Amino acid sequence: MSDPSAPAGVSRVPPAHVIVITVGTAGDMYPFLAVATALQVRGHRVSFLGPASHERWAREAGVPFQALGTVADYEAALADPDLWHGRKAFGVIWRSMRQHLRMGAAFMDALPTDERCLLFVHPFLLPIVALARARRPEIPVVAAYLAPANLRTCHDPLTIGPLRIPPWVPLAWRRWLWRQVDTRFIDAVALPDLNAERAAAGLPAVRHFVAHLMETPDLSVTLFPEWYAPTPTDWPRPMVRAGFPLYDPAPDRAPTPELAAFLDAGAPPVVFTAGTGQRHAAAFFARATQAAQHLGVRAVLLTRHREQVPAPLPRDILWQAYLPFKALLPRAAALVHHGGIGTTAEALRAGVPQLVAPFAHDQFDNGARVEALGVGEVSRPGRTRAWERALTRLLSSPAVRQRCDAVAARFAQDRPVERVVLAIESIL
Repeated sequence: MSDPSAPAGVSRVPPAHVIVITVGTAGDMYPFLAVATALQVRGHRVSFLGPASHERWAREAGVPFQALGTVADYEAALADPDLWHGRKAFGVIWRSMRQHLRMGAAFMDALPTDERCLLFVHPFLLPIVALARARRPEIPVVAAYLAPANLRTCHDPLTIGPLRIPPWVPLAWRRWLWRQVDTRFIDAVALPDLNAERAAAGLPAVRHFVAHLMETPDLSVTLFPEWYAPTPTDWPRPMVRAGFPLYDPAPDRAPTPELAAFLDAGAPPVVFTAGTGQRHAAAFFARATQAAQHLGVRAVLLTRHREQVPAPLPRDILWQAYLPFKALLPRAAALVHHGGIGTTAEALRAGVPQLVAPFAHDQFDNGARVEALGVGEVSRPGRTRAWERALTRLLSSPAVRQRCDAVAARFAQDRPVERVVLAIESIL
């Protein structure tokens, strides 16, 4: 399956072997899969390395797949409630990745020495790639950043977890804040394991984990557009700015008969989702049900985990396990979600107002950018009454509707996959 924005025809550069390496939930993987399928259309050979749970989507897209870890490893990380804890989340992520520190070297050793290769990598895996590339230093590395929060900056807008740093805070103080975050929550967790592996490989120790991430690639590519997040002066260079390379494994899937009947039976519903990777969202959906009932609006609760949803549900509230956002959101009145970058982008494309209720990671930053665009608001997940007030404003505001329409029109002008593929070919 190829993206309609991908450059057509055969590549102008000789075919190469592009190794795509990513981690995360399905929403994190889909943009990389969009690029992988477009590269194949251009005649390149692609190998896709990702979490074992995502093998099905790669195989159905016709992309050769190699699993990182096991399904049990992936599910264990998602089941850990600390994954959504502001101070403990990185530890969960690192423990799930450190088992792969030696995998990259083995994979690199298996590559034919006469084959032109390139690594297209999720930034969290750059330490593994740096270890592996010591054996093949001629292989270029392109880092693909899914969200602005994956790139360190001291400039506005600046969020550190749920904390928004006011514009008046001096640059020196901002640097100090980041040093505290690194020292306490990132370097202390990752550097002992990473530097032990680097010492075994005869490589010098890394002093700062985030700085190491930003220094490793030969090229950085953002999988989000300039209009969503302008480029600050302290992001790495060289950098190519692309848009959101949205991908859905089943874009033409029809609504279930139950959902089709529900949508036809009344006013457009408010859609609630906590993300594909969220295993601890029972309170989120309980509050969603309460808010919908208090406001007297129809609602769709979207999660693969039925046990997270109250039972029984009122007649005007429907649970669905999955449906492509491209089909559902144009028929929605608003979207209440966790602030994941993929879900945020889908709402921007559909031109639907957003209420962002972030849990952790990049979700706070994405919520701030939704507010800055004028297409939604941010409210913490535990504040039901705040949800109700925010939804009332969003559903009744002509200004928000106009901004949603304007952003959707701008979204349609982007050709994100084409920009990424051409950037990769420029390095080749």
